[in-house]
Amino acid sequence: MTHAPPLDTTALAAHLERSGTEVDGALRAEPISGGKSNLTYRIDDATGPRWVLRRPPTAGLTPSAHDMGREFRVVDALGDSEVPVADAVALCEDPDVIGAPFSVFSHVDARVVRTRDQLADLDDEGVAACVRSLVRVLASLHAVDHEAVGLASHGRPHGFLERQVRLWGRQWERVRDGELPDLDRLCRLLADAVPESSAHAVVHGDYRIDNVMLDHHDPGRIHAVVDWELSTLGDPLADIAMMCVYRRPGLDLVLGEPAAWNSDRLPTADEIAHMYSRVSGRALRDWGFHLGLAHLKSAVIAQGIAYRGRQGAEGGGRDRAGEAVGEYAAAGLRALRETP
Repeated sequence: MTHAPPLDTTALAAHLERSGTEVDGALRAEPISGGKSNLTYRIDDATGPRWVLRRPPTAGLTPSAHDMGREFRVVDALGDSEVPVADAVALCEDPDVIGAPFSVFSHVDARVVRTRDQLADLDDEGVAACVRSLVRVLASLHAVDHEAVGLASHGRPHGFLERQVRLWGRQWERVRDGELPDLDRLCRLLADAVPESSAHAVVHGDYRIDNVMLDHHDPGRIHAVVDWELSTLGDPLADIAMMCVYRRPGLDLVLGEPAAWNSDRLPTADEIAHMYSRVSGRALRDWGFHLGLAHLKSAVIAQGIAYRGRQGAEGGGRDRAGEAVGEYAAAGLRALRETP
């Protein structure tokens, strides 16, 4: 269980009612384990599970990584699209209400497959159906007309890749612990190799099996995509590259447990990438660069988890997350050197 601070449920109930959301009786808050960034709670009232609340961690925050408004607005905008999301219920950017900004979404009764033990509950047909749905939903996200759904200001797609290299390089400088020449070299080589974006689309930023909620009986049906805190407007190939890079053993260290996404029961990273290319109709252009950038992001995310652990943030597995950083950096260099 995630060690998260208690919530002021009385203040939360008052805020929900002021926002027009009916609350039936006293609220109960239960931390939901699994995440390593924003803290997540299930909120029950007298009728049972009603909502999910998200708030930043209590320590080790990094700029732009815990924006409650960004996550809320993209979920709200996608509510009528082909991308399955929870209902956006309430956003509070005033930290005085419960001690931090927070967002509230409807509770989705579905399963999350995070570990290999949880994946073992699916048969081979279920695993294959799940992966096909993951790829289809990601392609659907990238097909959303961001202007039509009200996300024209969700990011600046022009120059996205160049800014991503700079952004993650700066994040590395904020959370680094000692010298890592491979990571520094990866940053420099990526900066010298930035291609033009393949397209402009809404990107999730951290898309993989444990950031979706599956039907209890049909693992090929996704009820909701979650954890939108890194979402922006950018190159869709950045999303599928992250999805593929997470198919590395380093994810076990990031999550602190054997990750479902690393199971050999799933297709390989190359197979997933080509599946996405077929479904979306997008060529994997400048694929080596995209893989290199995704490895940089994964390395910095892992280091950030370890950094927040040193600052006293909640959550298990933080003590080993930093061990993945060197592996991601070396793999990023290989991708730049060896992948067309």
